[in-house]
Amino acid sequence: MLEFGRLSAISLSIALAISLPSNASAFEIFGMKFFESADANVDVIDPLNYSVQITVEPTPDGDTSLESTLKDASSLISDENKPVSGSLGLLSKAKTDRKRLVAALFEQARYDGLVSIFIEGRDITTLKPDATFTNRPVPVTIRVRPGPKYTLGQIAVATGGLPVDPAEYGLKPGGEAGSATVLEAEGKMFNALRSDGRPFVAVTHRDIIADAKVDRLDYNVALDPGPRVPFGDVWIDGAKDVDPGFIAYMTGIKAGEVFSPDDLKAARDRLLKLGVFSSITVKEAKAQAADGSLPVQVEVSERKFGFYGAGATYSNTDGAGVNGYVGYRNLFGRAESIRFDAAISRIGATALSNTPRPTSGIDYSSSLVFKKPGVLGPDSVYIGSLEIKREQPLAYDRESYAATSGVEYDIDKYQTVRADIRGEYEKITDYLGERKYLIGSVPITYTFDNRDNELNPTEGFYFQALAEPSYGFNTSTPFVKTQLDGRAYLSLSESNRLVLAGRLGYGTIFGADLLDIPNDRRFYTGGGGSVRGYEFQSIGPYFPSSVPAGSGFNSDFTDTPTGGLSLFDGSIEARIGITDKIQIVPFLDFGTVSDKLVPDFSTFKLGAGVGARYLTGFGPIRIDVGIPLDPGPRDASYQIYAGIGQAF
Repeated sequence: MLEFGRLSAISLSIALAISLPSNASAFEIFGMKFFESADANVDVIDPLNYSVQITVEPTPDGDTSLESTLKDASSLISDENKPVSGSLGLLSKAKTDRKRLVAALFEQARYDGLVSIFIEGRDITTLKPDATFTNRPVPVTIRVRPGPKYTLGQIAVATGGLPVDPAEYGLKPGGEAGSATVLEAEGKMFNALRSDGRPFVAVTHRDIIADAKVDRLDYNVALDPGPRVPFGDVWIDGAKDVDPGFIAYMTGIKAGEVFSPDDLKAARDRLLKLGVFSSITVKEAKAQAADGSLPVQVEVSERKFGFYGAGATYSNTDGAGVNGYVGYRNLFGRAESIRFDAAISRIGATALSNTPRPTSGIDYSSSLVFKKPGVLGPDSVYIGSLEIKREQPLAYDRESYAATSGVEYDIDKYQTVRADIRGEYEKITDYLGERKYLIGSVPITYTFDNRDNELNPTEGFYFQALAEPSYGFNTSTPFVKTQLDGRAYLSLSESNRLVLAGRLGYGTIFGADLLDIPNDRRFYTGGGGSVRGYEFQSIGPYFPSSVPAGSGFNSDFTDTPTGGLSLFDGSIEARIGITDKIQIVPFLDFGTVSDKLVPDFSTFKLGAGVGARYLTGFGPIRIDVGIPLDPGPRDASYQIYAGIGQAF
């Protein structure tokens, strides 16, 4: 999720794009379109308008949904407001539509169904290609006699002696007999044999008999499984600057291991994650090599390795900001990447009167990140980074310099573990004054993620667990930060027009007192990524609201959060589709932060509100308005958040 703005700020982002206008035109003849662009206005030669009516006889089983299914399948009905190209165009469209409707009946297991189409009262099966029509619009009539719904009768599946139970794939006497269901089951049996290491599965016989006397469909098929075959050598085609041997290594395919289509898909996914290819094809050879193994062919097309970008923001509370990045994806020929990011924010923020607390100067951050894939096998990547940061959130001022070195490893498609060694020097100022820290830590993160879409999930789960043992060298302070984050998504409709989403977070810091732990390592909640409606970091214990005379405390941080040793927060929201592109999202967020090891569940802060989403190809554009139901001393009456992606 990319956050563009927070608080009661209304942020503005500016992007520039260059588009080339197209003067190409398009035309249609006999139902075929030529030279058509996505937004072209098609000029139809000899345009002819028609009107259509459909009549569906009652089904013997009383199925009332069939008429709607047939209307959806008919192109004559869906295109009724679009003219066709002359009489021949209408006749061609009608004949094609008849095939579509018959196929729709077969998908509904109605193999005795009849479809008749008439143009000006004449059956299209009797019309010659040069037939002409005089009425305007031309009347078209569709008549459908559905016939009875068939069920499956005798089932016979031969697989060369291998045990395959067709009932496991939905093929059993008395079961669903629709054409799509039967062919889908056959495809699953075919793929099951391939997944058993048999790349040369073939359908050698198929006999499907519709018995009109008993309304049964008998299904007889023979699948030749072929032998189990081991993988052979991996051949690379299309590589220019990326080492072909490295590409073969990163597929993870080893000669001698039994063929698996899942291994081919996993190999493509690994190569895609490298970020150096614009297209990738991984497939088995059409025949075995002389030694009986099956070679694997990898075809790649390299993309441009250099990249850069820039952006700008403005907020009525945080001032202006600029950011940019530059990088290269193939440093030494093995997909090593380096990326430099820099950002400056809060430009002019000191001149604004409604900032949450007094601040001074700009914020900035920069990082240099190096990645080298394949260090501990094809599913691993080394990540090293250098970071510099100055920030002024509500709770503290901070300057830091950090270096990180670690490895990320994909356990499988859904599970990832990452371990780092991190060293950091930081200077932090709060109510108690300025303190310096030199910290070493070993953060270890486990992630499970089977969401169907990262920016706009509708199904699945996300879970992340963090354990970060740390030691303050200059303060002789050991502590361990632990944190859990779980999210779940459930779609209540096939069209994903109603999605329920929930999030829970829990964390505890062991081993040291609150004030001995650097402020940025403590827990905070409140803001766009946690409890909406509240100021960022504003939920939890606070420093005093006044400074005693001659105390030496920093008055800029009165009534600011101390942070906590424990955290519990969460969110519930309903993503309601108003149209295919627009969602309305009511939400309720909650959270508490405590200076004890266990959160105080009786001191929840609640935030409620509503948001809007505009769904795009790169993720939803999000705007949320949150109201704090129990505002603190630093909270406004409402907050506005904008970004790309759902809130969680």
